[in-house]
Amino acid sequence: MTQEENAGKPMLAMWSVPRSRSTAFFRVMGERGDLGVVHEPFSYLAEFGRCEVEGRQAATEAELVAALRDLNRERRVFFKDTTDERYPGVLADQEFLARDAVHTFLIRHPKKTIASYHALNPDVRLHQLGFETLYELYEAVREATGRAPMVIDGDRFAQRPEETVRAYCDAVGLPYAAEALTWNSGEREEWAPSARWHRDASASSGVHTRENAYAVDVESDERLGGYLRHHLPFYEKLLAEALPAQP
Repeated sequence: MTQEENAGKPMLAMWSVPRSRSTAFFRVMGERGDLGVVHEPFSYLAEFGRCEVEGRQAATEAELVAALRDLNRERRVFFKDTTDERYPGVLADQEFLARDAVHTFLIRHPKKTIASYHALNPDVRLHQLGFETLYELYEAVREATGRAPMVIDGDRFAQRPEETVRAYCDAVGLPYAAEALTWNSGEREEWAPSARWHRDASASSGVHTRENAYAVDVESDERLGGYLRHHLPFYEKLLAEALPAQP
């Protein structure tokens, strides 16, 4: 399918907790060649105060959503973002939640995501782990659309990439492209502003199940264990909806 054939269809939004293999999923979508891919636009807006979408500058969430809508008229947009921040403009935009985008949610066990996040930022704060905010957004999409959006387990994606990506493509109306699951290693320009967070993805040439070893024991650490206990219920609620439980 060409970019022209894809134009005008609802954009594809993937929301994820940090450190959940979302960059690998983004890379698969970027390797297809028939989508306009945008990397973490809301996160970049929150962190840097501005975000660029195809040369168009956005300084507010409303401006960013408008830029994504405009780009989607030219070619179907896939963007992925993380919920280490809360996006009130997204939560308030019922058209965006219900009709302008097909929203998918990517999760991973918080014990793994906390350890991975802590290795890159030892000063990580509770809200930055993202599960509570991801669940809030999931509920907002479900209420706006009247149906449960798709949830994908990041570890299942790593273990069964072909099966998972095929199910995703079927659900959102994309032809499956097996060749997009492998690539030449290297950094993509879309994630250059946050490259240190994506070193594993840059070094990879496909979806893999490799687990890094971390010095911290999340469960026994007083602070991180508290983070785990706080976020675990939100993860478990989303996991109950994850593939392959959905029809």
